[in-house]
Amino acid sequence: MKHYLFILFYFFLNLFIYAFQGTIWVYIFCFILFSAVVIWGSFDIQLGYFFNSFTHKKTKIKEVALTFDDGPTEFTPKFLDLLQEKNIKAIFFCIGKQIEKYPETFRRIIAEGHKIGNHTFSHSNNTGFLSTLKMVEEIEKCDELMLKIGNVKTNLYRPPFGVTNPNIAKAIKKTKKNSIGWNVRSLDTVIEDKKKIYHRITKNLKKGSIILLHDTSEKTYQVLVELLLFLEREKYSTFTIDSMIKSKN
Repeated sequence: MKHYLFILFYFFLNLFIYAFQGTIWVYIFCFILFSAVVIWGSFDIQLGYFFNSFTHKKTKIKEVALTFDDGPTEFTPKFLDLLQEKNIKAIFFCIGKQIEKYPETFRRIIAEGHKIGNHTFSHSNNTGFLSTLKMVEEIEKCDELMLKIGNVKTNLYRPPFGVTNPNIAKAIKKTKKNSIGWNVRSLDTVIEDKKKIYHRITKNLKKGSIILLHDTSEKTYQVLVELLLFLEREKYSTFTIDSMIKSKN
């Protein structure tokens, strides 16, 4: 995707400059356009503008991946109870600080066969402005906690907020992580209406979709209850991200 984006951008930029050469407004417009493309690329993980992420699985069967960010939290055990009841495995992208706060829940996630992903140590609101060194520290500190508390290692990483930039790209390469994105974003931390969240997920669902949820609220738990019933009715199975990556290698 990013190669086509670059080619189209380069083509139209040169065409515009050729048509209106000599005008100062051309250069101002080009600067604004370039900035807009970079910002768009930074916040849309599906574009792969700065680095490639796994955002879906190429498959002909009805299967999806359930992913949960920002835990473990006080709500995570309820999510685990439901997944255990339905015999479904998911991937939890955990924050280091939350692992420290809920170590037993973190160990339970692992014990029940779910996959673990690195979601940085602090999930800083300034993630997009951190240096490469700081990003590496965020990832490695979370890795250390996972190993210490859960005796587990992971090569899976999800950028906080889905933000990407050159510094994060370098940090991912240095820490040898696979970046995991999504193609169905629930917006469950933004939308208050459970029905709207549910409909947003189900209307955008495709074969091989990776669904982004958060195990951080009762609201999302209720959405998950309805979502699992939907998947059952529509004959969807689930897959785990690590199996998808292995098939790519």
